[in-house]
Amino acid sequence: MSTVKKICLAYSGGLDTSIIIPWLKETYPGCEVIAVSVDVGQEEDWAAIEKRALASGAARIHIVNVRERFAREFLFPMVRAGAIYEGSYLLGTSIARPLQAAVQAEIALREGCDALAHGCTGKGNDQVRFELTYAALAPDLEVIAPWRVWDIESREDAIDFAEKHGIPIGNVSKKNIYSRDWNMWHMSHEGGEIERLDRRPPAEVYRLTKSPQEAPDRETLITVDFERGLPVGLDGTRLSGEELIQRLNRVAAENGIGRADVVETRTVGMKSRGLYETPAGTVLHQLLRDLENFTVDAESLHTRRFLAMEFAKLIYQGRWYTPYRENLEAFFESSSRTMTGSIQAALYKGNIIVTSRHSPFSLYDEKLASFGKSSYSHKDATGFIRLYGLPVRVNAQVRKKLGQG
Repeated sequence: MSTVKKICLAYSGGLDTSIIIPWLKETYPGCEVIAVSVDVGQEEDWAAIEKRALASGAARIHIVNVRERFAREFLFPMVRAGAIYEGSYLLGTSIARPLQAAVQAEIALREGCDALAHGCTGKGNDQVRFELTYAALAPDLEVIAPWRVWDIESREDAIDFAEKHGIPIGNVSKKNIYSRDWNMWHMSHEGGEIERLDRRPPAEVYRLTKSPQEAPDRETLITVDFERGLPVGLDGTRLSGEELIQRLNRVAAENGIGRADVVETRTVGMKSRGLYETPAGTVLHQLLRDLENFTVDAESLHTRRFLAMEFAKLIYQGRWYTPYRENLEAFFESSSRTMTGSIQAALYKGNIIVTSRHSPFSLYDEKLASFGKSSYSHKDATGFIRLYGLPVRVNAQVRKKLGQG
C-alpha cells in the first residue's frame, strides 16, 4: 500500500464513490485522489458533483463531456448490430462503462497515477467492465476495488459510513435505497423492493417515461432517417447523435415507450432483477430491425441476428476493447451498407407501429410478391421443391429399407 501515492477514481458523485474517497485516504496514507466524472448524458448538476468530490477529500476532479462520442462510437454501432442482452436488456449501463473507464485510464496515465479505483461491488457486472478496460488501456496500473476488501457490506452500511464521516451523499437515504444508473440512452433501477420477484414495482420508481395508461390518447407520428444502419435524422431534420437521442427520448417517453422489467444473468453467474427505461433506444431498435428486414439479403440477415447475440454478450461482459469486438463490428458495418432509408412509425401508449417504409436498396418487389398477377411463375416451384426435398426423400427411402417406417 505504501507504494500507491496517486489514485485515479471513477467518480459518479453517488453514495459509493463519495465514501470511497475518504476510505482511500485512510487506507493509503498520504495518497492523492484524483476524481474523474465522465458525462455520457446523465444530466447531473456537475457543479454540485465537483463540490461533493472536493468536500469528500479529492485533490481535484476532471469532468469530461463525451456525449457525442458516446452516441456515434458506442450507442449507434450497438443498435445497428441489434445487440440486446438475453432478448430484453438494451445494454444502457453496459455500453457506457468501456468509454467511462477509457477516459479514466487516459487521465490516470496523463496525471502519473499509480492506481485506478472504482466503486463497483463484487456482486455486479461493472467491476468486470471497468477492469477489462483498464487491462486493455492501462495494464501496468494497480486496480483498487474497495467493495471487495472493506468491511462495508450493504448500502445501509455505506450510508452509516457517510454519516459517521460527515460525507455529503445527496438525496440517498435508507428510505430512498434504490440504486440508479443513467445516461442519454437509459435509466436503470435496482435494489429495494425491486428485488422481490413476487411484487409489481412501485409506480414512483420510474423517472423518465409515462406509463402507457397515462400516455396521450392519440398517435404521434415520427420518421427516423438511417444511413448504412446508423440513425442520422428525425422528422426530416439531420441531427447530431446526442440531439437525435434527446429528441426521440422525449417523444417516446411521453408516449409510454421504453419500460422493461428484466431478470438477467450477471457475468458473475447470479440472476438479478432490474427495471430499465430506454425510450429512444426501444424505438431505434424496432425501426432498424424493420429496415434490416427489407434491405439485407437473407443469408446476411440471418447471420446478423445470430451474431447480434454475441455482440450483446461481449458488451454486457465488458469485452469492448478486444479483437473480437472489432471483428464483429466490421461484419456489421459491412452488412449494413444497404441499410439506408426512412421508417415512419406511430407511437401510441407503449406501442411502436410502423406505418411507412422507404429505401433505395429495398429488396421488396411488389410486382413479384403480389398475390395477384405477377412476374412469378408458379410452375417454377415444381422443380425447386423436388430438388429442395431430395434429401428428405432419400432419407425416407433408406429408413423404409431398414424397416424403420
